[in-house]
Amino acid sequence: MKQTDLSLYNNAAYHPGGSLVKRILWFYVNAFLFKTSLIPSSRLKVYLLRLFGAIVGKGVVIKPCVNIKYPWLLQIGDHSWIGEEVWIDNLVQVRIGNHVCLSQGALLLTGSHNYRDPAFGLITGSIILEDGVWICAKAIVTQGITAGSHSVLSAGSIATKNLDSCVIYQGNPATKIKLIPL
Repeated sequence: MKQTDLSLYNNAAYHPGGSLVKRILWFYVNAFLFKTSLIPSSRLKVYLLRLFGAIVGKGVVIKPCVNIKYPWLLQIGDHSWIGEEVWIDNLVQVRIGNHVCLSQGALLLTGSHNYRDPAFGLITGSIILEDGVWICAKAIVTQGITAGSHSVLSAGSIATKNLDSCVIYQGNPATKIKLIPL
């Protein structure tokens, strides 16, 4: 394996969508209205997400101190909850179904880097959280993951592979620990 040389890094092929002005405006809206505890209103946050191109269902709750990279790459279904200090680092599409709960400090990561590439090339993959999924506090979902309907990723766990429907996962990497009867 060749040694990493970060001076070779070139992100020119990646484009997050949206104009430069839109990205700059979102940066400030996100910093001053989402990543703060001073604005508790979910309605205002839902309005702003829609204004910036997100598809957001009805009854969505967005708690304080949430960080969203690019709202135009985000879809949230009806009656889903986004908890305090959740970070949706969506370099590419993130689709959150209906009645999904992202608990405090959960992290959705759509990007990483190729450690085998000396230039540390960007790797991206969409995240899909189907209906009824619960991503517990401080859990991490990595790029390219689909969490099946009503799956649970327990607190502090890391999903590096798809999660089957109606199963509780735990650990790093997350493994199946229990089936959920419906």
